[in-house]
Amino acid sequence: MSDQHNSATATTDWVSVSTADGPMRVYVARPAQPADRAVIVLQEAFGVNDHIQDIARRYAARGFLALAPDLFHRNGVGTLAYEQHAEAMPLIGAIGPDAIVTDVEAVLEHVAEQEGIPTSRTAVNGFCFGGRAAFTAATGIGGLGATVVFYGPGIAAGPHAVVDRAKNIDAPMLLHVGSQDPTIPAEQVSAIEGALTAAGVDFESHVYDGAGHAFACDARPHMYVEDSARTAWQRTHAFLDKHLPAAV
Repeated sequence: MSDQHNSATATTDWVSVSTADGPMRVYVARPAQPADRAVIVLQEAFGVNDHIQDIARRYAARGFLALAPDLFHRNGVGTLAYEQHAEAMPLIGAIGPDAIVTDVEAVLEHVAEQEGIPTSRTAVNGFCFGGRAAFTAATGIGGLGATVVFYGPGIAAGPHAVVDRAKNIDAPMLLHVGSQDPTIPAEQVSAIEGALTAAGVDFESHVYDGAGHAFACDARPHMYVEDSARTAWQRTHAFLDKHLPAAV
């Protein structure tokens, strides 16, 4: 995340949020001043690791209350190292649409009840598996402020594909994908864009030439593409400021 804000201004903590499937740990990064807008940061396939926590802190430095739920709470795995890709695959494969909606709804309820920030002032931003989760949440939860999807595989194909539910999306959506991402080939990008267009969703979709999967993950130097990442984050901040403007 090539953002120059000082993430040290955030205060952080873990809280426990009740879900229909038991308690879920949520990493919370809180800005220095009381927030009137929030963002739910959905993890990659590796859990709420240092990178996801860092993204939450950087959002807090921009004035958002940022919350990163542990979507692995049902199996108790916690986090995996980036080289544990093989171990991660069955874990994310076990998390279907209903579980994702359950977990995001639980965070939204917590934010509304404990922080006084309504769903309409809350965005969902997911990465990798969390990108699929963010898209899924938008198809199952009405009234979100915005949704941002960074390279989410499995939206248009696979066991948990939800592209056919695009008609249920009522919040603006921003999607980022690398042109060289083998997990989201061009025909799937086209399928997603076609479904969103047909559904009348207010969306932007950006394909980054020469970038692959996880191109915005600066914790994985061999995948990180600085120029594309910078542009994607600039677009993300502009998009969220447009749809969730800060209070004057």
